[in-house]
Amino acid sequence: MSPLKFIRITRLRVGVQAFFLLLFLAAVWLTSFGRIKGWPTSLFLEMDPLVGATTLLTTHTVYRAVLWSLGIVFLTLLVGRAFCNWICPMGTLLQLSGWLSRRGLPDKQRIEGSRYRRYFGTKFFILAFILAAALFGTAQNGLLDPQPTLYRSITIGVLPLLGKLGLPIYVRPHDHQFAWLILGFFVFILAMNAVVPRFFCRTLCPLGGFLGFLSRFSLARIERDPAKCVDCDLCLKSCEGASDPQGVLRKSECFVCFNCIEDCPYDALSFQWLPKVEHEVTAPDVGRRATIFAGILGALFYGISRSTGETTSNFKPTVIRPPGSVPEHDFLARCIKCDQCIRVCPSNVLQPAAFEAGIEGFFTPVMNMRMGACELNCTLCGTVCPTGAIQKMTLEQKHGEGKFAAQGPVKSGTAFYDRGRCFPWAMDRPCVVCQEVCPVSPKAIYTRDVVIQDRWGQPVTLHRPYVDPSLCIGCGTCEHECPVADMRAIRITAVGETRSKERSLLLESGNTGAKKVPVGGGSPVGPAPTEGGDLSRTDAPG
Repeated sequence: MSPLKFIRITRLRVGVQAFFLLLFLAAVWLTSFGRIKGWPTSLFLEMDPLVGATTLLTTHTVYRAVLWSLGIVFLTLLVGRAFCNWICPMGTLLQLSGWLSRRGLPDKQRIEGSRYRRYFGTKFFILAFILAAALFGTAQNGLLDPQPTLYRSITIGVLPLLGKLGLPIYVRPHDHQFAWLILGFFVFILAMNAVVPRFFCRTLCPLGGFLGFLSRFSLARIERDPAKCVDCDLCLKSCEGASDPQGVLRKSECFVCFNCIEDCPYDALSFQWLPKVEHEVTAPDVGRRATIFAGILGALFYGISRSTGETTSNFKPTVIRPPGSVPEHDFLARCIKCDQCIRVCPSNVLQPAAFEAGIEGFFTPVMNMRMGACELNCTLCGTVCPTGAIQKMTLEQKHGEGKFAAQGPVKSGTAFYDRGRCFPWAMDRPCVVCQEVCPVSPKAIYTRDVVIQDRWGQPVTLHRPYVDPSLCIGCGTCEHECPVADMRAIRITAVGETRSKERSLLLESGNTGAKKVPVGGGSPVGPAPTEGGDLSRTDAPG
């Protein structure tokens, strides 16, 4: 009897899977305002080899946090795709859902469901597409990579749903745009396990394709003894990867789950080091032409997405990135759409993007001031970002204080008034909400007192608001709190953000002739810097 069968290694594997799933859920729970406190909540993203590979290709640098992924690469070169069925929390959830949905099926149907199908090679084409796109500078692995996908699904879909159902989840879920789409895809890949076991892992997972390619070089694998095998196919009954252990093993598909060894009644299967090469299918079952074509599509995707999306010379004003974000081209090269920044944001201002930044920026984080505002004393989004798309920074750096005083505060954008919708400007009604809630000191919003006559000829004193763009940091508090319910009378655009000189609103001091305006009313000295802060003007940005 095989020693692996004697010690019931599958029980050990289930215990390891449970441990890593609980560790992942703990990381999700800790990725919350007030709980994070330095915990390595991005560990599963940092140990993802595909995240490391795409970041290397897009930025030509090795971000130190993803060095954890080298451990997974070493494990794969040693024993094959063990990560998929021992560590990956997505794989554990998919195996659990498949077990629940197929546990009552007869052995014959389970065996047929575990046979290899040619379309399982789709994941290698997806991988070729992702790597080719990354080579040209865009990171798209996050759309299907299991770690970002699971983080995003829980953050945007699962937790808000549980909150709406009134379940005690001990977290602070927020409402997010596109929750229905993200949750729907997650439910789809779970439900497909009732039709095809581990459908996502076998067919769509680019990380599985990446590890499957690396596993061709692994030193150990499942080996079949033809002298003992009676072709009963019982080893297929619980095969997770559809790797054909009953014949010539498909090395790139084997999850190293050891189910086949325990299911074999004749002890014909064993796990061996350096087995005979002729007993395995080493390379993935994909054609060279199809793989090259998938790579060409990845290259074309980069060109098409950049021509329709965000560029530094023609940016969209609604694409407002979190404070600390790198310039847009670098941001799109680094962001893996894991949405950890959205999860940790205490105010709900961060939301997954639609097509504001083009196809390339789909699901990347943007600031939506209707949903919230950026907290002045919060830098958590940079703390949890695993790839450096949002840089870590201190509060001193964010506020432009101390040794950062010469650089000034970090700005996400600038506020502009729509005077046709503002109460004091268009409706002769008093309102100073925007000035009251402005969190910076001195306040970026100030007022000028004017005396006008109302429609009946009576004098009315109004406090008309203005924006000082040299002080505005684009936090969005004014837009979020504006009492105009539909389209706010004051809105933030990305112009003036400090991450890009091409998006500067004000020229350098000494080139404009503009002088600082006193805050809180009074007469300006020199040209008023807020004349551009009027969305009703034809020359206003956006």
